[in-house]
Amino acid sequence: MLRKVLPILLALIGLGAGVAAGLVLRPAPDQSPAADGSSSEDSQHSEGDAHKASEPQEGAPEYVKMNNQFVVPVVKDGRVASMIVLSLSLEVAAGNTEAVYQREPKLRDAFLRVLFDHANVGGFSGSFTDGANLLVLRTNLKEAAALVLGPVVSDVLITDIARQDG
Repeated sequence: MLRKVLPILLALIGLGAGVAAGLVLRPAPDQSPAADGSSSEDSQHSEGDAHKASEPQEGAPEYVKMNNQFVVPVVKDGRVASMIVLSLSLEVAAGNTEAVYQREPKLRDAFLRVLFDHANVGGFSGSFTDGANLLVLRTNLKEAAALVLGPVVSDVLITDIARQDG
């Protein structure tokens, strides 16, 4: 008989201990807006302010990361001497992120044309990370983005760049 009663007794003790622990460890109750004397309009107003603070401000730009990296071969003496890998992001006016993603194939094509031209004139040879060299590249990328997206784009950011020599 002890074999049948012992598991039931242990289950009841475990259940009681769990309930007691739950009561002891429960979080303190939140005060409702009516309990502290504030009106529901005040709480709705403060919630609205908190929601506005989490949204981007109207004049603040948004940054759109291009989905894939750009791979550019550097050809020297008729063979691929090295590969350049770049990651780009666009600084756009607020609310235009979706427009960038809708036009991404056209944008990637324009960027690749600029990158291939830059590679063909020797822009990725030698010290390719020189400030003046990258300024020329950024300016050309920004002009290409403006042709595709219009005045929505305010800047093109090179977030990663690497060269692998072959």
